[in-house]
Amino acid sequence: MPFFLEPLREWFMNLDVVASIHATFKNTRVFVHSVLSLGMVLFSALMIWRFLTAVTCSDSPIVVVLSGSMETGMFRGDLLLLTLLDTEPYTAGMIPVFKVDGRDIPIVHRIIQSHRDDDTDYGEDFELLTKGDSNSVADHQLYAPGQKWVERRHMIGVAKAFLPHLGRVTILMNDYPYLKFGMLGGLALLAIANRDE
Repeated sequence: MPFFLEPLREWFMNLDVVASIHATFKNTRVFVHSVLSLGMVLFSALMIWRFLTAVTCSDSPIVVVLSGSMETGMFRGDLLLLTLLDTEPYTAGMIPVFKVDGRDIPIVHRIIQSHRDDDTDYGEDFELLTKGDSNSVADHQLYAPGQKWVERRHMIGVAKAFLPHLGRVTILMNDYPYLKFGMLGGLALLAIANRDE
């Protein structure tokens, strides 16, 4: 068993979770109620996520800073709240989150140059050049081959607020996949075992 799951196992044993789960499985009505409660929690989280995507116009309204390229302003593990509203121009100093063709992980860097074809069409035609705060050069080497600018089709959102260190759990779950499965399994067991006597 991985070292980080050992305290969780001891905690479950102390709470007598195993006996509670066994009793839940013996009573069909209680078991169905527990499974439905777990389903309601999962669907509620999905509904909240879809509501946030509708309000912010971004497919990913919350992202975690995964690298140290923005340090001094944002640190690895900070949680960013994004919007993708085309009601304001993208100007130097703003922090967009964008995805480059051929890369799965979004990039969070600051705009250092912004070009628009027409000042009245904020969200239509623009080209952005970005750079990480702690990087010494602009992001040309991060873009796809032949790409010189970030365009509208690459944008995921623009950071409007950030919450320091709240994304550290996500980083831990990515670094240690067993932790992710252990936490999800533990939460499912607690939801099934949690019953009123």
